[in-house]
Parts: sequence; C-alpha cells; structure tokens
Amino acid sequence: MRNWHDITYLRKGTLRQQQAWRALSETRIMEILCAYTPVLAGTIPLHIDVADSDLDIICECHDFDHFESIVRSIFGKHQEYTELRLTVNQVSTSVISFFAKGFFFELFAQPVPVIRQNAYRHMDMEARLLSLGGEDAYREIRRLKEKGTKTEPAFAHYFQIPGDDPYQALLDLEELSDLELIARFSKEKTS
Repeated sequence: MRNWHDITYLRKGTLRQQQAWRALSETRIMEILCAYTPVLAGTIPLHIDVADSDLDIICECHDFDHFESIVRSIFGKHQEYTELRLTVNQVSTSVISFFAKGFFFELFAQPVPVIRQNAYRHMDMEARLLSLGGEDAYREIRRLKEKGTKTEPAFAHYFQIPGDDPYQALLDLEELSDLELIARFSKEKTS
C-alpha cells in the first residue's frame, strides 16, 4: 500500500494531482503543518476526484488553540477562511477551510494519530478496493460521485457492501485480506 505521508507521487500523477502538488508546494502547507503529521486524504490521492473536490489534509493535534493560531496567521486572509470546532465520532475536532491556488483546502485536526483517523482508514481501504476492482471501479465510482453521491456511499454501492452505514461498513473490511475481499465481492457481484 502507498505511503500516504509522502506526497511526491502527485508530481507525476494525473493533471489534477499535479495541480494539487503545485498548490501544496506553493502554499507550503505541508511544511507549515509538519509538527501535526499532515496527510493529504480524500479523493484526489485516489484519482476518483470530481471538479469540486477539495484538498483534505488530516492532522494530529493536541492543542487546537495553537494549531488554529498558526493556520490563521498564515492563511486567515485567504478567501472563505473559516474555523470550526466540533465533535466527530465522539472526538474533539478542529476544521479549518479556505480557498487558495485554485483549491478549497480543508484541514481536519484531531488528537488522534493520523493513521487511526477515519479519513485515513477510509482512504486506505478505498485504495485497496480500487486496486482489486480495476478501471471499472474507478470509472463507476467517479460516475457516482459526479452524480452527487458521497465517496463512501459510492464505494458501498459499487462493491455492494452491506449495512446501513457505509462509513462504518468500509472500516469493518479492514481486517480482511485481499484474497478474502476478492472472494467476498466476486461472490456478491455474481449473485
């Protein structure tokens, strides 16, 4: 599986990934947030993005006041800058959004290591499913997203993942091996 902490793959990726690389490089946001182990998550790393996909950056943060003051001091004058604190899955969270270099940025910080945050776990699981599903999976997931379906529900629909909560259903697949995933989804696709 890809090392999501190293974003250099964006430089030689799709046109949109290259544009994301430039936006990240020109804003220096990954360097600025390096103390918070930032990881670019979401659809752009997976190449299932649509026209309005943003740059989702997840961070580990244990002092929201400090985190927000750093981000505000550097990016606070950018278009549509907002800060919000909320609880997500019973975890305190800081979300900061702004527009820069042709992209909406969304910084999502929790006092949880990034590899244990749901956005990271979803992306990792989605990458596994895409590698197993091939080009048909990429194409259909993008088509569903272009029609307005959120990412996790699009995966649940395409792969026929059972359950009322597609976000949790994806996480429930993490422990399965690729062979178990292939067996499970090839069986469900034919039934």
